[in-house]
Amino acid sequence: MGDDRRPCRCESEEDSLLIRSARQLELGDLAWLEVQAGQLFHSVGMSEIADHDVDQQALRRSQRQGLIWVAEEGDRTVGYVMAAVLDGNAHIEQVSVAPTHARRGVGRRLISHVERWGRRNGRPATTLTTFRDVPWNGPYYRRLGYRELSNAEIGRDLTAAIRHEAALPGMDSSLRCAMIKANREHLDPD
Repeated sequence: MGDDRRPCRCESEEDSLLIRSARQLELGDLAWLEVQAGQLFHSVGMSEIADHDVDQQALRRSQRQGLIWVAEEGDRTVGYVMAAVLDGNAHIEQVSVAPTHARRGVGRRLISHVERWGRRNGRPATTLTTFRDVPWNGPYYRRLGYRELSNAEIGRDLTAAIRHEAALPGMDSSLRCAMIKANREHLDPD
């Protein structure tokens, strides 16, 4: 599947962010970070989503497969992304950013990391599922170049993921969508 264990240092004028593979010992911290990031859903009346239980088993499985990357600023983990391969595409399963670091580009950098990982591993696109109209979901991903998939474009694996999500507490599948962004043919230089 291709493992990306090389740290990626992404720098801007204001900060320095290291993206690296997650370690097993920090999975509890990542679960806590996901809970904290999810509290924002209270602000849009989605309390069941905000109060969801983190899938610890999925975290462990993905970490063992080398499919979770964390964003570190100094010695603090400020975000993480969990990926998979669905229907031959890189797929973003979860992105969580610490509320103290929201709106600073951490999520965008984590998403870009998965896109680069997908290109390096020959994946034609990156997919995700999200809430269509929640501002930091569908509209945000559209700004990053993702487009909504029609039902006819959704493959078997992605369909199974959508069905699984629809069974979760508080999840209204009519508010959700699957999105895709085609990977450029040429790799970004590292």
